This record gives sequence, structure tokens and C-alpha cells, in this order.
Amino acid sequence: MSKVSTPDAARRTVAPTGLVGQWRELLDRHAAVCCALEKALQGKHEIGLSEFETLDRLIDADCGNYRMSDLASDIYLSQSALSRAVARLERDGLVSRTMCSDDRRAIFVCLTDKGREVYQQARPTHRSVLANTWNTSITCA
Repeated sequence: MSKVSTPDAARRTVAPTGLVGQWRELLDRHAAVCCALEKALQGKHEIGLSEFETLDRLIDADCGNYRMSDLASDIYLSQSALSRAVARLERDGLVSRTMCSDDRRAIFVCLTDKGREVYQQARPTHRSVLANTWNTSITCA
């Protein structure tokens, strides 16, 4: 008698242990939490997670003193992803960008009043999703 292979059986693998298992668990958790945050922020506030995270970094900054290069080193986004997020935020009137008068290569990012308002409205949703998903088993559908 021969064994019948099923698609489910083909996908099953031995779960990694040790450091690799922990790494994959961390990646799975990160993906699930990011997906839940993206869905909630888009659904309730029409803002993406990258945009929210950018606003979150800018909220305590002195307007006009946060260089894009500093923001890039403070956030998990790649430089190109951050540039696109800031461009979307600027298009929507949530931030403004200005050139440094002393160094034409430097660009400053400043939160606008509208950006501060959107952030204040979205922050409770962000924190609630974090609190509800951090220690629970979630999947992104």
C-alpha cells in the first residue's frame, strides 16, 4: 500500500527550534500586528501604518528642526519608503517640508496642525490594536 500525498501534507514541515524558531515567531508576530494596525488605521482614519509611524515620530519634534536624515535613522522604514510616506503626508496637508537655509542638501519635516489632529484621532486606535494584539494569537486576513 502506498501513501497518498496531499497538498496539506506537502506544506507541513518540522517546526524549527531554538534561535530560528524564535526568529520566525517574531516575524510572524510582527507581520500579524502590522497587518492589524494597517487595517484599523486605514479603515477608521484613512491613514497607513507608515504614515502613522512617521507622524508618531514627528509629534514631539520641534517644528522645523527634524531633518529627514534624522527621521530616516529613527524609523524602521527604508529611506525611499520614508520619502514616499512623507510625500503622501505632505500631499494630504499633514506635514510640510522645507529646505535648510545653511545646507541645501538638508530637508526639514514639520507636522502641521492638521497632521497633529489626525495623529490625535488615530493614536487611540493604534494603541488599542497594539494592546489587543500584542499577547494574542492573530492572523491577517
